[in-house]
Amino acid sequence: MLSTPDTVLLAKPRGYCAGVDRAVQTVERALELYGPPVYVRKEIVHNKHVVETLKARGAIFVDELTGEIPEGAITIFSAHGVSPAVHADAEQRGLRTIDATCPLVTKVHREAVKFAEDGFHMILIGHAGHEEVEGTMGEAPDHITLVETVEDVDRLEIDPQTERLAYISQTTLSVDETREIIDRLRERFPHITGPRKDDICYATTNRQMAVKQLAEQCDLVLVIGSRNSSNSLRLVDVTRELGTDSHLIDNAGEVQEEWLEGRRTVGITSGASAPDELVEELVALFRSRGTQDVRELEVIREDVRFMLPKAIRVEQRSREAIGA
Repeated sequence: MLSTPDTVLLAKPRGYCAGVDRAVQTVERALELYGPPVYVRKEIVHNKHVVETLKARGAIFVDELTGEIPEGAITIFSAHGVSPAVHADAEQRGLRTIDATCPLVTKVHREAVKFAEDGFHMILIGHAGHEEVEGTMGEAPDHITLVETVEDVDRLEIDPQTERLAYISQTTLSVDETREIIDRLRERFPHITGPRKDDICYATTNRQMAVKQLAEQCDLVLVIGSRNSSNSLRLVDVTRELGTDSHLIDNAGEVQEEWLEGRRTVGITSGASAPDELVEELVALFRSRGTQDVRELEVIREDVRFMLPKAIRVEQRSREAIGA
């Protein structure tokens, strides 16, 4: 007999953040305005379902700005941001670029540039190899050292009395873990300074806050998101650190029967790059098995919106003027 939880609780907020929504809409509008193909450097956001859906509509995803992109082609930079070298490469190749970088990532890039101009060396808290980290480090490669853990901070060979030292961070990290690293940096380097406002984005913070409350009321938490999604992985980490079982899934088809055995209350949340239709499919699965009590657990309300990139807005206005 299939295990069926009595209750399913849905974290709120969950799913798309304003930066992801803006990035996905950018590709959709570009396809509408210019027609396919539209090229996208890297995955526009870290979600398998979103990428496959956009591919079906005519988006072509490439790892780098290689020769497969014809001169003059519409080329979109992902929400994670790119380095100045990538912008220069695109210009040299004559590509028509649209920058879908999340404004909150752009904020970190600007901090890096300003600190470097002011003569600071920066400690970047982030995950090696992540596209956002690569883009940020590209803004001032000679002025940035990457750390991932408190232990990395302890291994830094920097004079503790250095006054022109600053920290910045990737926007999708664990709030608690990043706080620990910053506290250790301040212990080791009393003169270190940081950004005026926390670099971790509001959506990352809010989703981690919501999943903490969800974990307290559930036997199991399922997080919908892809395995290359940093913010989705952190939701699983945060839940497990509180002692609640948690698993990351791309979709309802990945739920394993043994996870549900003996579970009376199951929580569901989704990473900032996962569309809510995937949550709806998972809820439908539980309803089909007999779960009747499905409720939202609202922790905080979000009302953040970002304008589409200027290139898209200008093109839309131009088309509307021609059609008027």
